[in-house]
Amino acid sequence: MMFPLSILFGALVGFALGLTGGGGSLLAVPLLVYGLAIAPREAFGVSLAAVGATALIGVVPRIRAGQVELGTGVLFAVAGMFGAPLGTWVAGRIPETVLLTMFAMLMLMVAWRLWNKSKAKEDVPQTVDDKNSHRSSCPRTADGKLCLTSRCALLLVVVGLVTGFLSGMFGVGGGFVIVPALVLFSGMSIHKAVATSLLVIVLVSISGVASHFAAGRGISLEITGLFVIGGVIGMSLGGLVSKRLPATVLQKVFATGIVAVAIFIVSTTLV
Repeated sequence: MMFPLSILFGALVGFALGLTGGGGSLLAVPLLVYGLAIAPREAFGVSLAAVGATALIGVVPRIRAGQVELGTGVLFAVAGMFGAPLGTWVAGRIPETVLLTMFAMLMLMVAWRLWNKSKAKEDVPQTVDDKNSHRSSCPRTADGKLCLTSRCALLLVVVGLVTGFLSGMFGVGGGFVIVPALVLFSGMSIHKAVATSLLVIVLVSISGVASHFAAGRGISLEITGLFVIGGVIGMSLGGLVSKRLPATVLQKVFATGIVAVAIFIVSTTLV
């Protein structure tokens, strides 16, 4: 029974990742804990490994297509790789029931952000020639290239550290933080941000998994592999659907689903 369920759950996670460029691991942890009866701490490790591997498979064709902004993504990811071990260390000192409750609270915050974002217009990147460009943390040239000022680099590093911390603590890839951060702070278009977030997820997940093992916690390679197989299938389907349905509709549906799962986690954990 675990074999088909692992693939099915992986497909659901990959589908969410393909739709939004993030948020897949928010579903992975509760599916692993409540669907496959895996201990929360191990579930965080499996989630990181599976989501990172799925993102790696998804980002390769996007890099070839020139959709990924490598320099910005690497800077963001390197900062995240330093934050992941700290998150893992903190998670090891928190009771599992408290950790799951905190994770549910994080899910509710993400759902709120997604819902609000679905009502807003897509951000338009500012350029250095824009008369309002002083408002942008990371202005861009007329041809769209990032002007990496000291303020811009500091912002990307700080947000990257936060993303890495969340990844290590909760086993999340951090795409739900990465995508809006890249759009808001680097002036990147939403489509390029989704593609670049996959690169960041890959690198931050590597650091998170390594710190997970360094802390003496193992993960099931079998379940991780099955999750990745399902994730690749789900990501392909998610990418197709995202091109056919309005982004606002997808974000509201996904936000509603996250709220439902968060309520389930809280009710199950606290009862």
